[in-house]
Amino acid sequence: MSWSWTLYRYLARQFLLGIGMVYGAFLLLAFSIDVVNLIDRTAGHGVSTGVLVGMALLQLPDLGEKMLPFAVLLGGVFCFVRLSRSQELVATRAAGVSAWDFLMPPLAVAIAIGIFVVLAVTPVSSRMLNQFSALEAKYIKGQESQLSVSSNGLWLRQGDENEQSVIHALTVADQGVHLDDVIVFLYGPHDHVVGRIDARSAQLDQGAWVMKDAWVSSADGVARHHDRYETKTTLTPSQIQESFAPPDTLSFWALPHFIRAAESAGFSAIRYRLYMYSLLALPVLLAAMVFMGASFSLNLSRAGGLGKVVLVSALSGFGVYFFTDLTRALGQSAILPVWLAATAPAAAAILIGMTLVFHQEDG
Repeated sequence: MSWSWTLYRYLARQFLLGIGMVYGAFLLLAFSIDVVNLIDRTAGHGVSTGVLVGMALLQLPDLGEKMLPFAVLLGGVFCFVRLSRSQELVATRAAGVSAWDFLMPPLAVAIAIGIFVVLAVTPVSSRMLNQFSALEAKYIKGQESQLSVSSNGLWLRQGDENEQSVIHALTVADQGVHLDDVIVFLYGPHDHVVGRIDARSAQLDQGAWVMKDAWVSSADGVARHHDRYETKTTLTPSQIQESFAPPDTLSFWALPHFIRAAESAGFSAIRYRLYMYSLLALPVLLAAMVFMGASFSLNLSRAGGLGKVVLVSALSGFGVYFFTDLTRALGQSAILPVWLAATAPAAAAILIGMTLVFHQEDG
């Protein structure tokens, strides 16, 4: 069996090399497009080129995660086509190695890459994307509202350079529109405390928080009771939802705690559950890309030429991508169970890929 392990190591290296070359080209292209896009979005904002390049670099790992299945698919095609044209694949098959044995090293590499990305890369990419989001809010969107959820309730910051307020609520209803057990800390310029509001509840109305059973304290510490009290706000219900950290700004390890905290605070965590399950399914999706790439390129002459192989592979990758978007939308609208919406694309892709390989090998 020594020759088999030597062959397997060689195939794994060739497959990894193919992925690396395609993935490197994808990252370079994505970085270039992202820099141009950021320059366009910050036109007139006076943002320096160094900041824009830094923002593009911060976003690059997240973009790389999204492009990884395409890189595995096309990298596999590149590897298998090269082995086929150099007659190495023919010699291997003549030695009695079946397609299933031949695919074992690429499958092992793809699954290992998926596990490594989920466990080790997402913590780094999420922190970098968090920094990118902060710079984007500062230089592009001009957002002044920030929201965070913890096991102690909801924290919401709103305001501008002249006045700020920090809102804390123990419980939330109606996706952030209704708050209970509310405390509002009021700040003036230079973070100078100007007062505090303690209320039994708060309801977001047009341009104001309407509070009931509120005690309003001024800077001198004197508290006055109001059955109904209004404080101005520029927030809307959609802005409150958008203030949530995007799922990909959270690492795989932080997602379970965040989901529990968000749900206990009264918010829906469907987006985050979808993201967590899709990360768990990533190794399977990458394995599916290996099967699909192999089915298109192991028998190049029957497939009809390199151009057709690349075109069919790219179309298949986009098909998986659009199917993923479809199931994600169905999951977010609760038409499909969350776990099924997140794992269906990987399951469907690997079944289709294995069927095609069966047809090539045994059909």
